[in-house]
Amino acid sequence: MVTVPARRKRATIHDVAVEAGVSRGTVSRVVNHEPYVSAEARAAIEAAIEKVGYVPNNAARNLVMQRSQAVGFIVHEPHSLFLDDPNIGGILLGANTVLSRADYQMVSLVIDSQRDTDRVARYLSGGFVDGVIIVSARHEDPMIRVVEKLALPAAFVGHPPDLRRLPFVGIDNRRSARAITERLIGTGRSRIGMIAAALDRDSGADRLAGFTDALGSRFEPNLVARVPLYTYSDGAEGMRALLARDPGIDGVFAASDAVAAGALEALRDAGRSVPGDVGIVGFDDSTWALRTQPHLSTVHQPAFGLGAAAAECVLGQLRGEEQPADGILLDTPIVWRDSA
Repeated sequence: MVTVPARRKRATIHDVAVEAGVSRGTVSRVVNHEPYVSAEARAAIEAAIEKVGYVPNNAARNLVMQRSQAVGFIVHEPHSLFLDDPNIGGILLGANTVLSRADYQMVSLVIDSQRDTDRVARYLSGGFVDGVIIVSARHEDPMIRVVEKLALPAAFVGHPPDLRRLPFVGIDNRRSARAITERLIGTGRSRIGMIAAALDRDSGADRLAGFTDALGSRFEPNLVARVPLYTYSDGAEGMRALLARDPGIDGVFAASDAVAAGALEALRDAGRSVPGDVGIVGFDDSTWALRTQPHLSTVHQPAFGLGAAAAECVLGQLRGEEQPADGILLDTPIVWRDSA
């Protein structure tokens, strides 16, 4: 028979006060980082806290302050993409770094279905988080309306067209896509197509718009393969579609590095060399860009910086600070490698 040890009784402020020989009010001031406590009393209290093993009851304190000391990190993506997409991981780490420095807990919430949407909406309505960071919101995303209704401090990573004046951080996807497509044109390619992914969100739609801008009158709608997600498998499928439509294609802009990596596989299977027969460029400068052979020319997306900026934006709102009405945009330099 296994004996379950008795649960140790939690130390209280009273225990600390008795051990330190001071009043409970003095202990409370030290625990809450308030002034008007002598150095001698503070030292005695800190020693007593260590001896009796006292841990402040943050749940009770937060209840009084009507604060949870937590921020939600909501990702509107399939579960598999949440795990595989290095940009989401970078955004998450950037946000968590800033929040942890401010003594906030980050709560990750993944939306992959309508049921998830309803569950997360109920969770937010329950006051379990003080604010939210939302990644990959779509056009007419219900989370936008939930945040508006609750007047919840929020920062969106990206800028859906119906976001109105809610705070956001992001990049200029359209300008960046135009710039790298123009660089690809400059290599002498004449039949350039695009594997356009995630067109139900601003990043995908804006990258297609930038590609169209760069080609101008040379743009051919038939040389755009539309795929659902920024994934390796969608990239391979999109590249096979482009080859079937135009075997003479000699340049490709893939909407993400993962998509470009899948396209490279399809090109190898078709016996096409890169960059000899086909030049290809991606978007993100993620770990995918250096896992391919040849390494990908791409646009650097500052994923960690986006997450950090989004967290700072939420914390600023919690402090009552005004946020830029036109959002926060980070730079996206082109990183040119061997694939084009």
